[in-house]
Formats: sequence, structure tokens, C-alpha cells
Amino acid sequence: MTRRDLPTYTLGELASLLGARLVGDPDCRISGLATLKEAGPDQVAFLANRAYLKDLPQTRAAAVLLQSQHGEACPTARLELDNPYLGYAALSRLLDPLVGRRPAGVHSSAVVDASVILGERVEVGANAVIEAGAVLGDDVTVGSGSVVGADAEIGAGSRLHANVTVCHGVVIGERVILHSGCVIGGDGFGFAHDGSRWHKIAQLGGVVLGDDVEVGSCSSIDRGALGDTLIGNDVKIDSQVQIAHNVQIGDHSALAGCVGIAGSTKVGRHCMLGGGVGLSGHLTICDGVQVTGMSLVTNSINEPGVYSSGTGAMKNVQWRKNAVRFKQLDDIAKRLSRLEKERDG
Repeated sequence: MTRRDLPTYTLGELASLLGARLVGDPDCRISGLATLKEAGPDQVAFLANRAYLKDLPQTRAAAVLLQSQHGEACPTARLELDNPYLGYAALSRLLDPLVGRRPAGVHSSAVVDASVILGERVEVGANAVIEAGAVLGDDVTVGSGSVVGADAEIGAGSRLHANVTVCHGVVIGERVILHSGCVIGGDGFGFAHDGSRWHKIAQLGGVVLGDDVEVGSCSSIDRGALGDTLIGNDVKIDSQVQIAHNVQIGDHSALAGCVGIAGSTKVGRHCMLGGGVGLSGHLTICDGVQVTGMSLVTNSINEPGVYSSGTGAMKNVQWRKNAVRFKQLDDIAKRLSRLEKERDG
């Protein structure tokens, strides 16, 4: 798609679509988004963080999405919203070059089993493989080199980018986005040890993804050992995330990059796990929990709130001294307990 093929809108149209108050020329036409510093005269910028207020007076954008309280400092047209970042999100979707692209049908190099059920306007890219019994809903896109396993189901409006693997029997909801390299439904890490070697446990469950889920590149969601691994509606999963077998994640939760969740752990609704968070297996995390980056959670969390573990970065010399003291904490606690008993006795 060339630059001239990108969607364009007038500021008047954008104000109507976003529910914003426009101050400026409604006939001004824009075709892109950019930052306050980099935006040109055919682009819209946004101000959602006060740290960037310093860039507002010098912006060359055609218009700026912002709160009304910052309107007087804006040197150009403006679209006033209570939540400019939410407006930016909506505008980014309107200007996405993939939106509105006509499906290309099934590429001649794709391999689609005769038993596959394809909905209306399905696009299957070059060298993709759709195995027997799979069902693809209307407006599904399967990118080049992707594989949809036997008896898998993909809901309407979902998009698999290039080189995605959806394994056999996986069920994917509507409007799901799977980015390149992710694997949905690979075997969980299940082995039995006889004292000298490991014996594989067949993973007989599946994976069910709800509606409006997004999974980042090179992330893995393993199939269940017996029951299914369950990902709720509107769950957002970043790149390089590992979700083990039989994990359950509640609706509207978000997982940042490099999160790892061990088997059979249940994460509630509206939870947020920061980058590099690790959850041990067989835990329960209640609704409304936020775990900050690089934390390790080894016990269930039963009350909503923000949780952290680990220590912040410091100079190595200081860290080595603290590491020694960490080892002494138990002894210090016991000594303190004895002193308290002697004082109270």
C-alpha cells in the first residue's frame, strides 16, 4: 500500500468520530499520526502526558489531541477530549493502513484441506497451511507461512500475522490478533521421572482464547494437560510471554513482555503483570491485582492492590554488602524476638 493509498480524514470528520470538540478548520485534511516534535502539517499529534507540555508550543502538527485545560497553549488546531490517550488509540485504528484492505482470497501456494470451512472474505496468505476440520469465521486473515491445526476454530474478524502457529483443537474468539512467531496450543511442560529418566505426559487439553485478545510476537500459550488453558475476553499479552498448561487468565487483564506463568495458576480479571513478572504454579491471583516489573510471586494473592518483590538496581559494591545482610535476616529476627521476650518478661 503506497502513501497515497492511506486513509485520510478531515478534522471535522475526526471530531465527529472521536466525540471531540474541534477548535480549528473542519476542512483541514490529515493522513497520519506523529509525536508533538515530529508531526507535520498533514498529521495529528497528541498530548497525554504532562512531561511533553514543553513540546506543545513548537509543534507543527495540523491539530493536537489534548485536554481542554491545555488548549490555550496550543499553536494550531486542537481536538479537545477528556482522555486524549484514548482518542489517540481510536485515531490510530482509523489510520491503520491494514484497515479496509480488500481480502486477497486464498493464495495459490497455500495448502487448505478440502474439509476446512471458510467464512466470507477470508484471506489466506502465501505458504499458509490450514489442516483438516478447521473452521475460519468471516473476515479472518491468516498470514503468510502460518499454520492452523486440525479442528481448530478461529472466530470472525481475527487476524494471524505471518508465521503464527495455531495447534490442533485450539479455539480462538472473535477479533483476536496473533502476532508473528507466537504459538497457541503447543504442548505443556509435562514429564514424569522414574528416578533415572523423564517420560513425556501427553497433553490432552486445548487452549481457548476469548474475544478481542491480542498476543504479541514469539509468545507461547501451552495447551492443557487434561482440561483447557483459558484466556478471557480482552486480555492483552505482550511479546515473549510464556503461559503454561491449564493457566486461566480473567477478562481485561494485561501481561507485559517476558512474563512467565507456571502451570495451573489462575489470574483474575483486570489484573496487570509488569515486564518480567514470574508467577509460580498452582496459585490464585484475585481480581484487580497489579504486580510491578521483575517481581516473583510464590504465594496466592487474595486482596486487590499493587504488589512488588525484588530489589532495585544499585552499585555492585553496595549490593554485595546487602546480599550478606539478607542472609543474616533470619538470625537477626530471632535475636530481636528473644530481646522482646526478655524485655516483656
